[in-house]
This record gives sequence, structure tokens and C-alpha cells, in this order.
Amino acid sequence: MEKKTNIWGKWLYWFIFAVAVIAVYKTLDNFNDITNWIKDILEVMMPFLLGILLAYLFYIPCKKIEKLYKKPKNKFLRKRARGLSILTVYLIVLVILILAFQFIIPNLAMSITDLANNIVPYYQNTINSLKNIPEDSILRQIDVQQIADSLKQIDLTEYINMNTILEYAKGIIGVAGGIFDFFVALIVSVYLLLERTDILNFLRKLAGALFKQKTYKTIGKYFNNTNDIFFKFLSSQLLDAFVVGVLTSVAMSILGVKYAVLLGFLIGASNLIPYFGAIVGVGVSILITLCTGGLGKAIWMAIVVIILQQIDANIINPKIVGNSLKISPLLVIFAVTIGGAYFGILGMFLAVPVFAVIKMIIEDYIEYKNRKENQIA
Repeated sequence: MEKKTNIWGKWLYWFIFAVAVIAVYKTLDNFNDITNWIKDILEVMMPFLLGILLAYLFYIPCKKIEKLYKKPKNKFLRKRARGLSILTVYLIVLVILILAFQFIIPNLAMSITDLANNIVPYYQNTINSLKNIPEDSILRQIDVQQIADSLKQIDLTEYINMNTILEYAKGIIGVAGGIFDFFVALIVSVYLLLERTDILNFLRKLAGALFKQKTYKTIGKYFNNTNDIFFKFLSSQLLDAFVVGVLTSVAMSILGVKYAVLLGFLIGASNLIPYFGAIVGVGVSILITLCTGGLGKAIWMAIVVIILQQIDANIINPKIVGNSLKISPLLVIFAVTIGGAYFGILGMFLAVPVFAVIKMIIEDYIEYKNRKENQIA
């Protein structure tokens, strides 16, 4: 009887193994369909995901302000501390946005419009500058004439003009849908912050009911570690991008670089994406400065921005981030590439903390297996 049971156990094992192999094969065979399906779900869920992200970012400020409201003996303030803390945080954000729309956004819009209107003349001036490089210049070692001739064959007016830019902007942004998504995200974030204690208690109870005590503790451990990784990464990257954007804008304004605020904003925003972002942002800014201010100004701008990037990498960023995520540059580049390929800019931004969590789980599993083998030995 025992032998028969063992045979059935082996057959069951091989059956499950075959089903798993078929499932993996079908998944890989239909990988594009699966990723498209995931993208569609994410697109529908985007307002709710943005609401969760907003609540996540504002959780710590709301928590700290709530404690301040609970300190006085006034019963009105103590009873409504949570609601008042959320209102206070959102009012602060609103004031910041109003100031941005009052002083920064108009400047950015003016710079973008001016750049779009004058990009063809800037392009022609750059071509002429390349042609007029002295014969004894080190740049003549490169076949500048051939590059200039090949660039001149490109008719930028076919691709870049205000009408096409506006059409692209309308198609990409989707103003009406974006406004609707924003308000839905805002409402979701407020409710999440108001009911965060009830939500967390429900999730704890659910996990406790579904899993054994040991598994429940493990889930709690990974939840806390994952939360720490994501919050540290998101909050620090946003703050670091703001600091870099402001410093770069001020430095380029002092140098007299045209579109200083726009380029500073571009470099700061690109800093949100590790490694790749800074390189792309600085590269594009140098190219625009080369077209608008000439080679000399572009070189000075490049030197100043690279110095600021080094100050950020070695002083500002470590101070803001604190303990790093301890991921090798190779893994960061791999994560950003995969995230960008399948989930766009949001994927590039979130790829690093996601891979940091995966790395943590794999390392813990390896440590667990090694410890188990040593105990057996």
C-alpha cells in the first residue's frame, strides 16, 4: 500500500512539474500580451495609484503635524487633529503650487515657446559655427565638415514647429483626462490618510487570519523593510531633484546661459532617474546651450554643471538619502532599462526600489538556505 502511495506521489509531482513548465512556456510565449494587459490595468488604475503615492509621500508630514495638534489641551484640536493635519499639509502644497505657477511655470512656458520658435535659426547658427572652426583647431581632427553636411540635409521644419509640438503635447498629456485623474487621485489620497489606521489594522488582521504566526511575522518584516526602501527612495529623490534644479538654475543664470530656469528644471527632473537621468539631462542642456550661446558658454556651463553634479553625488544626495539602497551601478542600469522598456518613465523611476526589494528577498533566501545546510551538516 505504501509503495502504491509513493507511485501516486511521484506521478502527482511530475504532473505538477509539467503544468508549471507549460505555464512558464505560455507566459513567455505570450509575454507581449501579458505586458499589454498589465499596462491596460495600470492605465485604468492610474488615478488610484497616484492617490496611493500622494498619501504615501504625505504620510510622514501629516503624522508629525497631527502630533502637534494633539499637544494642546484644546478638545476641538485634539479631536480633529488628523483632519486638520491633512488640511494643513495640502494647504502648504497648494501654496507651493501657487508660487510655482506664479513665478516658475510662466518662465518655463516662455522659455519653451521661445526655444521652439527659434530652434531652426539656432540650428543654422550651429552649422555655420562648425563650418567656421579654424583649421588648426583640435576639433578639425574630427571630420566636422562631413558632420555639418549630414546635419544640414535634415529639414527641421518638417519635424519641429509650434504646430507639431502643440499637437504632440495635446496627444501626450491629454489635458482633460489628466485633470480628472488628478482630482480622483487627490480624493483617494485624502481618504487613505484619514482612514490609514483602520486600513492598516484590517490588513494586519487579514494577514493574521490567513497565515501562521511565523509567516505573519515574516510578512510584517518584509512589509516594513519594503516600506522603508520605497519611502526613503521616493522622498529623497524628489527632494534631491528639487535642490539640484534650484542650484543649477541659479548657477546657469549667473553664467548668463539662456533658458537657465528651463535647463535647471530639466536637469533636476532628469535626476529623478538614477544614473541615466543625470547623463541625459546634462547632455541635452549642453546641446541646447551650444546652439543658443556658442561653444565657449557650453563648455563653461558643462564644467559648472558637472561640478554641481559631483557636489550632489558626494555631499547633498548622501545627506538627503542617508543610508543608500546598497545596489551596484550595474544592477541600477539593468533595473532602469527593464523598467523603462515595459512601463515607461514611471517604470524607470520605480525600478530601482523594486529591484532593491527583490535583491533583499533573494539575499535573505540564500542566507536561509546556507544556514539550514550548516545546521544539517
